[in-house]
Amino acid sequence: MLIARSAALFVVAAVFEIGGAWLIWQGVREHRGWLWMAGGVLALGAYGFVATFQPDAHFGRILAAYGGIFVAGSIAWGMAADGYRPDRWDVTGALICLAGMAVIMWAPRN
Repeated sequence: MLIARSAALFVVAAVFEIGGAWLIWQGVREHRGWLWMAGGVLALGAYGFVATFQPDAHFGRILAAYGGIFVAGSIAWGMAADGYRPDRWDVTGALICLAGMAVIMWAPRN
């Protein structure tokens, strides 16, 4: 159950983190305005807040694992929101990142 809770928190945090970055990108690069950017800043703040609910209390471990989620999630977000088409190396790299995240977070520890 602990792994399921942790995985769900990763998904929620990834939506806030990647969504926040995307909103800022849209506000700046696509000239959608300050409201988009403000929404992005709020979403990034929410990501930080959600990250604190991870059952593991080691900041470095949590942020390192979120890095793997960010890589894979960003590719998925780009596919869904912007029509990005990853090649096999993008997919391979994302899978390696997810495997690394799983080892960082859920490997048995003493």
